Amino acid sequence: MLRIGCVKYLNSRPLIRGWSGGMVFDHPSNLCRKLADGDLEVALVSSFEFLRNPIYRIVDNVSISSDGPVHSVIVAHQGDISKVQEIDLDPASLTSVNLLRVLGGELGLKWRFVGPNRACKAAVSGSLSDTKAHLLIGDQAIRFRQKCGGDFQFWDLGEQWKKLVGLPFVYALWLIRPEFEDSETIASRLRALRDENLAELDRLIAEEKEFDPEFCSRYYREYLRFSFGEREKEGLRTFATLCAKHGLLSQRDVVLRVT
Repeated sequence: MLRIGCVKYLNSRPLIRGWSGGMVFDHPSNLCRKLADGDLEVALVSSFEFLRNPIYRIVDNVSISSDGPVHSVIVAHQGDISKVQEIDLDPASLTSVNLLRVLGGELGLKWRFVGPNRACKAAVSGSLSDTKAHLLIGDQAIRFRQKCGGDFQFWDLGEQWKKLVGLPFVYALWLIRPEFEDSETIASRLRALRDENLAELDRLIAEEKEFDPEFCSRYYREYLRFSFGEREKEGLRTFATLCAKHGLLSQRDVVLRVT
């Protein structure tokens, strides 16, 4: 049986709804480890996992990306972002953490990074200062914005990336282990599933139990992109270049082996 893994986030629903067969759901960082260890053959994981370990084949034309604000990858802060000195990190996503490091480095912002984040607790207690902030991703970020939005400003990493380089940012990709022999078949199935779900997006939104339908419609249609075309690929290569510049990756040519 195919061992396939995915994040159980709202942003992944259009890629996995209706999948026939078992699927392992876990945090992004755990899925990266399971894929690297061979416990999974295929997984929807952080794009940074491919950049640091480019042994995988990529399912072509499918990703979780944004071409501007993404809404769910944010730094929650009070006061001016330039006055922030310390950021609590969400360790679940390698991509978001390293994107934050790249953005800070490129903008000349000197941050200390600590973790795990304590954003909701800080908001309730009122103890957050102008010099401290919190990185939040995925459903946690969405819930936090809904519950604590009046107490914070939100620095959207997708928006800041677009301002910096003018390209989409790729957060997650379907990666296939190199020894898996039927990569073309599984890639075709995953592309077809994405296409079916996007064609029936209103039905998918109506089935959502946790988040408001109006918000889901905006999230899927305005904030997220589910393609992996030439501009997304250029954005990913640019991210790799900047990661190398800031010492997060070794310098190398990025070869995207797509299937």
